[in-house]
Order: sequence, then structure tokens, then C-alpha cells
Amino acid sequence: MVDRHRKGTGFESARPMTGFNRRELMKLSGAAMLTAMAPKLALADVRTDVPLHGLSAFGELKYPKDFTHFDYASPDAPKGGTFAFSPNTWVFNQSPQTFNTLNTFSNKGDAPPRMELCFDTLMASALDEPDSIYGLVAETVTVSADRNSFTFKLRQEARFHDGSPITAEDVVFSFETLKDKGHPQLRLVLTELSKIAALDAHTVQLIFSGKHSDRAILNIASIPIFSKKWYATRDFAASTMEPPLGSGAYRVGRVAPGQTIEYERVADYWAKDLNVQRGQNHFDRIKIDFYRERQPEFEAFKKGDIFWRYEATAKTWATEYNFPAVQQKRVIKRKFTTEKRPQLQAWAINQRREHFRDPQVREAIALCFDFEWTQKNLFYGAYERSHSVFEQSDFRASGKPSAEELAILEPFRDRLPEAIFGDALLQTPSDGSGRDRKNLKRASDLLNQAGFKRDGDKLVDAQGRPLNLELLIYAEVFTRSYSPFVNNLKALGINAYLRLADPAQYQSRIQNFDFDMIGMAVQLSPTPTRESLEEIFGSKGRDIPGSYNFPGTADPVVDALIAKVSDAKTRDELVSLLRVLDRLLRIRRDWIPNWYSANHPIAYWDMFGFKEPKPDYGFPVETLWWFDEAKAKAIGKV
Repeated sequence: MVDRHRKGTGFESARPMTGFNRRELMKLSGAAMLTAMAPKLALADVRTDVPLHGLSAFGELKYPKDFTHFDYASPDAPKGGTFAFSPNTWVFNQSPQTFNTLNTFSNKGDAPPRMELCFDTLMASALDEPDSIYGLVAETVTVSADRNSFTFKLRQEARFHDGSPITAEDVVFSFETLKDKGHPQLRLVLTELSKIAALDAHTVQLIFSGKHSDRAILNIASIPIFSKKWYATRDFAASTMEPPLGSGAYRVGRVAPGQTIEYERVADYWAKDLNVQRGQNHFDRIKIDFYRERQPEFEAFKKGDIFWRYEATAKTWATEYNFPAVQQKRVIKRKFTTEKRPQLQAWAINQRREHFRDPQVREAIALCFDFEWTQKNLFYGAYERSHSVFEQSDFRASGKPSAEELAILEPFRDRLPEAIFGDALLQTPSDGSGRDRKNLKRASDLLNQAGFKRDGDKLVDAQGRPLNLELLIYAEVFTRSYSPFVNNLKALGINAYLRLADPAQYQSRIQNFDFDMIGMAVQLSPTPTRESLEEIFGSKGRDIPGSYNFPGTADPVVDALIAKVSDAKTRDELVSLLRVLDRLLRIRRDWIPNWYSANHPIAYWDMFGFKEPKPDYGFPVETLWWFDEAKAKAIGKV
């Protein structure tokens, strides 16, 4: 499924996106994917009609039934301390700038990041495997011979924070409620789940329609579980500041709406010694303070009010980490490699607006962005040009289509542009001048071909309506990297401008697709499913408020290619399919890829311990790192 929003890798991004298992909740990036893995049948070699301790989409499970903890966990690490940090990822309706609700699973209001830590799921992902899950609330899962149903045996010791047991009825309530009232991301993933049945108090069966991807279960088994009894007297979809009853390793502690939230470690957490949780969740408190702008947040970090920070602004990373605590080595500045997951970092152009439905208009807009100038003058050479919707993965198309890709393309030939049978589209380079005359001339010609003509200093359509382009942003910092882009658009006669919205307004506008253009950075699952691709690229989400089909893509061929993902029996087949999808989406120009980084630029006060190397498919510092009292004393933080 789609993964977390994340603060841009220099993207100074316009709302860096979702998912819900712990691998995907790591946040909303890295290197080439598993090219050495031998292809396996997708769930086809999974034993059926026998209880299993885990599931994997491709290949064998890394961990046997009797494993004691994940290799990247730290069972001997001490518990204690507070982790005050600035989240670089968030999901669903969450916002890093403010919050007015503690309900993160509906589409109402702005919730604080990390509310998901308060809830457990049937199964949990391993962060050192690309597509494996192991039992959490569920002790075992049994797959039917036709792979249309999955029966979960729940652990009798599983408990909510009030001591009440987690039952099959709670699971049924959770999935049925989310399918009806949940955030659109959850509703879309649950589309093909046709029946949820409690067979007894601790056995639940999920039955699919037969139209589902067999890998969909990896996402659905990672959906949070809620207390049916607790919600019997509450509106599940309501925006509320009442802390919800959860079952996870943390519960909501101190709250100052819009300003601060603290999550408290649950000392008697029922799963603290379970293999999928052992050696994690070390901090007594996880604290998040909210800032409307990045500079005050940075100043709070410099003072030591915030202990860990992902630096999302290239200029700040290059020029401003010279304050005394850095010079004294009390603050560490370091890059960590990004995850082995496909990245989409791009601008979305909203085709629900009539003027942006012509791909020539979208191509003209793309030609106005001068990456080479921006890289040299604003980004200090820190980033690479992005071309693909699956950047930094083996799903990224290159060169001409392979024989396998051509076989996928051929049935759609009469509905495809001829260019898709040539080299994969790359973003047009510039001369680095900041105003490349050749690119701007090409953009002007495209706009003329699309029916726009000059009327004084403005472009107008055949009805005399101006071509307006509002680039929606949520923080002042974006003006630095976006302004040269906007100036080039204006030079063509486009009435382009930046619109700074406050966090609540921004959230409302993107949920209701009330924008011309926004920026986004998102990680995808290492093994994308049909359901996850539909969340961003499929027509199903086009008219669902709160979905992440921001451009409004509604292409029958795109839908057909996404549907074929369910039929991929080997990883090689999946790679070929997604490369074809990448080729088509690039040509459609629903998204304008911009830039990416191969590393996480991280700064932190030197008071933590952590295990290296970090896992390849997630980076949840708040659950994997721990407070080191000796280090804290050495830098005067105790």
C-alpha cells in the first residue's frame, strides 16, 4: 500500500504520505530492490489449511516459528527517558504542524503523528524483509486452499489498555467499521474484503471476493484493532480529543491541543515480551511539539528542546549546522541510508480542473522547472533528478521495453501513445541558466497547440479565460525553491502564484481536491499490491475525498495494468508490469517528478543508543533507539 508522507529530502515538500503496517508506517525510500532474490510464486508456495506463524509474498520467511526477536531489535537495551523529536513521516489525516483531534483513522480534522503506536494489529511486519508479516494479536493464520479466506487464531493474552481481552468480535467490528467509516486509504484497501466472521471468541475469518490481490492480506492483517465495547457509546468517525482505548505499546499521555502530545509507554503492555515486539519500544515517553514553520522548530532543536530532527531543507543542512552544540560534538550530524523502497517525489497537477486535462499543458508546466539551476543554487548539489514514479527501485523503467514488457503492452497498443514503445521518458534537462530559452520556447509551443493564446501578458483559452495555476503550499520555506519555477511559468503568460494555507486549511483543501497543483513525497511498499497502486494511480480513488489520487488520474489502461498486478506470480512478472505502468504514467504527466536523495539527513543530541546497521525497510527511531543515561550526562542533558 502507499506509505507515509515524509518531509521532503530537500523537497521542502508540499505535504510529504500513508500505509498502516509497521514497515509501511515507518516511513512516508532507498536503493535497488532485491534483484538477487530468486523468483517465487506469490503466496502459491504457502502451505494451506495449516496454521502458520507468518506470511510472505515472495520467498521464504526469514524467521522460524520459534524466533525470539527480530535481528534489528535490542532486547538488552534499557528502558526509560524521553524521546522528543520532529516526525519526518505521517499517515492518514495526521499533520506535523498542528492537531485538533486524536482520531487518526477517519477523514476529519488533523491528528498528531504516531497515534498508530497506541494500537495493535493482527500481524506485524519485519523491517528487515520486504514483504513478510508475523503474528501479533493473531498467534497463527490459516490460508484456505483457494486463498480466498484467511483464518486467524487470536492470542488469549491479547488485551486492551483497560485489561479487557481483544476478541474476534473486536476484529470484526474494526474491519467492518473501517470499511464503512474509515479513512479513504483504509476503505480502498478493504474493498474486496467481502465478509469478516467471528467463528468463536478467539477465531476470526476474513473472506475475500476473489477479485483481490493475494498479497492484499499483507496490508489488511496490519490494520489496527479497536474495542467494540468502547465505541458502543462513541461515534467512531467523530473528530474528538478524547484519548482512544488502545492496545499498543504506548497510550496517549499529556496533551496540549495543537501544541504538544506525549505518548506514554505502557509498562504492563501485554505483548512486550512477544517476539515481534521484544527489544523495541524503549522510551518511557515519546514527545512531539508542533510548529507552524520550520525555523522555530530548528531553533528549538538547537536549544535542546527537541532531541532528534530530520533536516528537510538543503540550505539549512549545508550552512546552519554550525551552532555551538555541533561544534562541541554534543549534537551529531549524520546521514543514514534511505530504505529499499520505491519513491515518488513529484508535483501533482489536478486534472479535475479543465485547463490541466491536456497532457501538453502538463508537459509545458514541467518544462518550466529548471532542476539544474535549482540543484546548483538552492540545493548545494545534494539531490538527484527524479524521473520515475518508482524512483530508486527496480520498478523504474529505463531504455526501450524488454520482451516481457512488450508482451504486456501489445494488447493495449491501439490505446497507447506510440512513444511508450521507445525509450522511457526522462525529464527534460536544462542549460542551468534558470531560464532555458529552448525549454521555454517548447513549453510555449505546447500551450499554443493546446489552444492557449496570448492576450497581452496573459495566456487565455478559446473562451478568453486565463490559464491560472495556484501552487498550494503549507509553509513559507517552500517559497525559496518554488519561486524560480513560478517565475518561469509567469514568463509564459500563465497566471501562476504560490498560495500559503494554514495547516487546517491545507488539509481540508487537499482532502477535497481543491487545488491546482501540490507537491508530494511518498514511499511505496517494497512489494506494491494492486490495492496500494489504486490508492494513488487508479480511477477508484479519483472522486473519493481524502484519497491520494491527487492528479485525478482516470485512465482505463492504467486501471487494467494495475489489475494485472494481482496476477503476477513471480517477482520478475511484477517488475515487468510496474515498469510498463511507470512508462505510461511518465508519458501521461499526471505527476512531475522532481528530485530525491539516497540518504536521510539526521541530526540528534548525542544521548541515544541504537543498533547498526539500520533495517532496510523501515527507520522507526522512536521504537528502535533508546535513552543512554551515560551519554546524556556527558553532554549535560541529565
